[in-house]
Amino acid sequence: MGLTRLEIVGREPFEDGRAFGDTGPYERIDAVAHYAVHPSHHANVGIVDLDRAERHAEGTVRFSGDATFLVPVDPARANRALLFEVPNRGNRIAMRSFSMAPFDLMPTDEITPGDGFLLERGWCIAWCGWQWDVPHPSVRMGLRAPAVPNANRNPDGRMQLRIQPDRATHTFALTDHHVGSVGNHAPIATIDPDDPGAALWVREHLFDTPVRVPRNEWAFSRQDDAGGGSTIPDSGSVWLAGGFEPGRIYDLVYTPAECPVVGAGLLAVRDLASWAHRSADSPAAGCVDHVIAEGVSQCGRFLRTFFHAGLNCDEDGNQVFDGVLVHVAGGRRGEFNHRYGQPSVQPTPSLGHRFPFADEPQTDPRSGHRAGLLDHQRAAGCVPKIFYTDTSSEYWRGDAGLAHRDAESGSDVEPPAEVRRYLFSSTQHGPGALPFTSQSMFGSHGANRLNVVDYRPLFRAALENLRAWVADGITPPESVFPRVADTTAATRNEVLGALARIPGAALPRADRLPSIAPMDLGEHADEGIPDLPARFTGEPYPTCVSAVDGFGNELGGLRMPDVEVPVATHTGFNPRHADTGGDGQILEYLGSTVPLPRTAAEREATSDPRPSIAERYPSREAYLAEVRAAAQRLVEARYLLAGDVELCIALAGERYDAVMNIDA
Repeated sequence: MGLTRLEIVGREPFEDGRAFGDTGPYERIDAVAHYAVHPSHHANVGIVDLDRAERHAEGTVRFSGDATFLVPVDPARANRALLFEVPNRGNRIAMRSFSMAPFDLMPTDEITPGDGFLLERGWCIAWCGWQWDVPHPSVRMGLRAPAVPNANRNPDGRMQLRIQPDRATHTFALTDHHVGSVGNHAPIATIDPDDPGAALWVREHLFDTPVRVPRNEWAFSRQDDAGGGSTIPDSGSVWLAGGFEPGRIYDLVYTPAECPVVGAGLLAVRDLASWAHRSADSPAAGCVDHVIAEGVSQCGRFLRTFFHAGLNCDEDGNQVFDGVLVHVAGGRRGEFNHRYGQPSVQPTPSLGHRFPFADEPQTDPRSGHRAGLLDHQRAAGCVPKIFYTDTSSEYWRGDAGLAHRDAESGSDVEPPAEVRRYLFSSTQHGPGALPFTSQSMFGSHGANRLNVVDYRPLFRAALENLRAWVADGITPPESVFPRVADTTAATRNEVLGALARIPGAALPRADRLPSIAPMDLGEHADEGIPDLPARFTGEPYPTCVSAVDGFGNELGGLRMPDVEVPVATHTGFNPRHADTGGDGQILEYLGSTVPLPRTAAEREATSDPRPSIAERYPSREAYLAEVRAAAQRLVEARYLLAGDVELCIALAGERYDAVMNIDA
């Protein structure tokens, strides 16, 4: 059945009726989407625990979720494409990603148009609530997932919560913490505060053997701040005697009080997108010929999970997405379709960290299993055109390189015909911004200044190239990523060796970098019921990063003009600051910017091997002239839109000024 009803809860002119270029004004529609699916339907049988959920009288499982649409008031002015964004932790971020709106991750229901890029180009835009643990009601979009009644549960399966503190504390809420206060969701309470099967483990580094913390040293409770160190029972919090120590890795494994059908979020995305395209009752009716899905980070991993499960065909066999833009997902999937899955988790090793990583089938040398990410979708049909875009951070955390290397030989694997893959060289997970700082919006603290390269001009060119491929059959420019064959790929050790001579650049320890390793998740893992925490069974898979030039900037991807014409070295990693513990480890999302010496005297005083800015560029004007030329070369190769040349020059000029005045 799919989507049965769209309940409109709000309808208003967007931005008070402001006209956006030739497209004119837009309307915003907020709604609740109601779904009903048959667990036995062949298109739904892969959803874990759907067959155990409560059923309506006619045998369907029902659930609902939030939906938002932005559509031109005049359908004739639309570009005939629907951008369907999977919200990141309940947040609508398309305008931040493509329209240069301020990159603030604090939750809000406001949609800021930024420079109007998407709207002036006539895009219809839709967002779909899919994540079950988003607080409700709230300003974020979520899903009211179907629940498995206690009587229908079986005893298998537990949830894993990973904690790596940046500072000492006694109590943590039972919700994912890896993005700090901007990403936390509703605490997932334990079914039994005295559960004898619950366990807390601790280790110093990722691949250390964990040590079990005695049960009498921790509890499902919280510190009473007014009670002189006493605790208060709290089924939604965990407390540790002596406190959680900065930098150490803690894993809490327990059985939650509720058992939602986590994978219902995959069905919500499938069914709302198909309905929005095809129904005469859709707010986008009359505007749309093609649908392009887009997801960033968590939601890029969601989309990889989506077509790994073969879900790009709806219940009637229709293709859902014509194109898919998967951003900063690397080679991972996530906890989007397993029992007690916690969708926000990113670094915790689980089902989303398992082989296969590449699109086409290959053999896992560890297990002998042969598979590819797109196998199920190819079997079902409806394979979309796919763009993968990654930053350096996904390579340095050890997984992006797995998506284009043969797992046995380590040789290059070229993308299939319907796929393009691009690395944005020398960038971090999210677009960089000024002013210089070593503190992230997540509360983490890097040993270096954070990476300031803003790659969004490349990202929005990728979106337009994908639309042209889907709608007009215009073949996009070739993939650009680190390859062994042209020596643009390197090991992390090789690059660390090349960067070691740069004065003032803090580097991680090579033996403490994150990686993906083979692991044992129990005999029911293939049924979506992992036995946690994962037990590593072998050495990490060998991966790669991009090789670097004499400035320390990456060669194996698309280079923004201010990377091609540098005033700094930019990396995709940033070590943890000493005051946060975790010696030698990195902050997985964050990169570094290490400015070039400004003058020959500065270079000589520090024995910096990199040319100084004054030696490299006679003046600011000369610098910007080189930036313009670099931007024009990207335009000629179709990796940058002609209208964004001036934007690239402005971004580069701001960073030049910031470096030249860094101590002013």
